[in-house]
Amino acid sequence: MANLDADAAATVAATLQALATPSRLLILTQLRQGPRAVTELAEAVGMEQSAVSHQLRLLRNLGLVTGTRQGRSIVYSLYDTHVAQLLDEAVYHVEHLRLGLVDRPDRAG
Repeated sequence: MANLDADAAATVAATLQALATPSRLLILTQLRQGPRAVTELAEAVGMEQSAVSHQLRLLRNLGLVTGTRQGRSIVYSLYDTHVAQLLDEAVYHVEHLRLGLVDRPDRAG
């Protein structure tokens, strides 16, 4: 089990808050499939390019995505596998709730 001090708890809360916005989740889900340019992301999630850029800036500042310049474009990707795992676990959790499944932590340990 992870131990948190006040500073770490604030950082974790900011990260989870970033994941609590549907538009950011849609963007991150697209990036879960592989690197994308802003124009590709905007089309895929049905948002204006400026709105996607704004969300990506917030996600980058929180260390959830990274951008690499390729010519005149910036191609974004998930920062690391931890971000993909966060997304996967959130989706699995919601799916388990929907299906009425329960995975309880092992209480024997």
